[in-house]
Amino acid sequence: MTPKRFPELGLSPELLKAIEKLGFEQASPIQAAAIPVLLQGRDVVGQSQTGSGKTLAFAAPAIERVDPQQRVVQVLVLCPTRELAVQVCEEVHKLGLFKRGVQALPIYGGQSYDRQLHGLRRGAQIVVGTPGRVMDHMRRGTLRLEAVRLVILDEADEMLDMGFREDIEFILQAVPKDRQTVFFAATMPRAIQELIGKYAREPEQVRIQQPSMTVPTVDQVYYEVGWSFKLELLTRLIDLHDHRLGIVFCNTKRMVDDLVDHLDAQGYSADRLHGNMTQAQRDRVMHKFRASGLEFLVATDVAARGIDVDNVQVVFNYDLPYDPEDYVHRIGRTGRAGRSGLAVSFVSGRELFGLQQIERFTRTRIRRGRVPTAAEVDEARATVRIDQLRATLQRGDFKRQDHLIERLLEEGFTSTDIISALLDQQQTGPAGPDPGKPVRPTERPKTTERPKTTGRPKTTGRPTTTPGRSATPGRPATVGRPATVGRPATAERPRPAAPTHTRAPGPNREPSPDRTRLYLKVGREMGLAAEDVTEAILGETGLPANAVGKVDLRDRHLFVEVASDAVPAILAKLNRARIKGHKVKAKVA
Repeated sequence: MTPKRFPELGLSPELLKAIEKLGFEQASPIQAAAIPVLLQGRDVVGQSQTGSGKTLAFAAPAIERVDPQQRVVQVLVLCPTRELAVQVCEEVHKLGLFKRGVQALPIYGGQSYDRQLHGLRRGAQIVVGTPGRVMDHMRRGTLRLEAVRLVILDEADEMLDMGFREDIEFILQAVPKDRQTVFFAATMPRAIQELIGKYAREPEQVRIQQPSMTVPTVDQVYYEVGWSFKLELLTRLIDLHDHRLGIVFCNTKRMVDDLVDHLDAQGYSADRLHGNMTQAQRDRVMHKFRASGLEFLVATDVAARGIDVDNVQVVFNYDLPYDPEDYVHRIGRTGRAGRSGLAVSFVSGRELFGLQQIERFTRTRIRRGRVPTAAEVDEARATVRIDQLRATLQRGDFKRQDHLIERLLEEGFTSTDIISALLDQQQTGPAGPDPGKPVRPTERPKTTERPKTTGRPKTTGRPTTTPGRSATPGRPATVGRPATVGRPATAERPRPAAPTHTRAPGPNREPSPDRTRLYLKVGREMGLAAEDVTEAILGETGLPANAVGKVDLRDRHLFVEVASDAVPAILAKLNRARIKGHKVKAKVA
């Protein structure tokens, strides 16, 4: 496709002025293909990879369709997560800067109803929301959709994957039948095709062909590594390549919590993002990450849906995702808008088969990486320190300490000994070196949550410890186990207490009206405990802890009570997951 400039696409002068202010000159392929068709009022099905600019592709025509004189909802955008809803709404605000009278409002769970009601009463014409909260407002009568002209489903594949199909159909059936309907997604599974066939009218297919399903600017590499050595390899790679902004994906919330604690204790600036956090906590972490106040965001798939942060250098798949589509969305967080990025996956044992499935799905080859040696990492650290000193010397912006140096020289110390001692002190801290324990370079940002340490626990070059074991006495040897003795305190971010479980009196016991009983074909004979089931459900779905109730564990099966409104999402995730290595078959009891 020949590159096009935005003035060629038929947008109004107000939109073009806003786009120019944002610094865009040339339209991306999805923008060039979709905007003219959308401006004609036709239904569209758009498919392109994450980070291709599809938000602008549908947001600009949506603003053009709005009549500023009518203070009613005219455009409805559905997003899978609150984070994505906020980001899309921010994009709409920027694009509508010079369109007087056009107002956009995000509505999502976790935010006060009062603020959203105020925005709706003021006459917002564009509503960007998550399906659950949109339905809540519809049922309360506070969101009226009879004037809607355009409905956009952003990341439609993700919404279906998260169990929102019934919600989406409820909403689509409530809007006028003559509206314009737009679907945007990275993948087009059968469920989306069924929705398109049911609710779209002769849609125009806008598909951006790529040699693979993944972002072409992302360098993909995997390391075959034992589970207990993952933490060691992660820190080696970070230090070797001096990564400053990255996302680490884990499959469960417990793994996220444990890994953040380990990284904090070793001197890295890291924070967590998962479903057990309140919206205020998630907003705080994301604001910090966007402002580069964090080096690494450790997250689950559900919590990280829709994260759009510029300049993410690297994505680590600490746990290989269960679904190849999740892999596509994960690595799409880096290499955005033409920038280069790196995606690193850790695999061990049978996970190699999962990697092969990902390669078939993405139609790309993931190269195998060589695990860096301890000596290579030490050399990289030394290079960083030398570069820092060289830059300081070249700038000359340091206070001279000639009188101190002269005193040491008079006491018989050589100049090289003095410099070596200063470098060693800079590396290990003023409390004195712990032999052979290097720390991160001192310019790394520090966070108030991390406990202060005089030296970073050694992770490489240990002649007396086996790979993967922590050099810190009392610290757990592996990341995935619950920390016990010697774990650093994290009082600022208490982990929510897991719900208590008691065995139900019998298989026919009726749950409460807001609970549904699920049947899972795994049981005690497979080495499962009630806590394993609870953690698997919460970790896979990102739901709050109170969404899972009592677990009735039997020898070869079990029953578990869950929140009724979360049943579709739980079944969708569990039926492609494993609990302690066992494949799960789940259904309503």
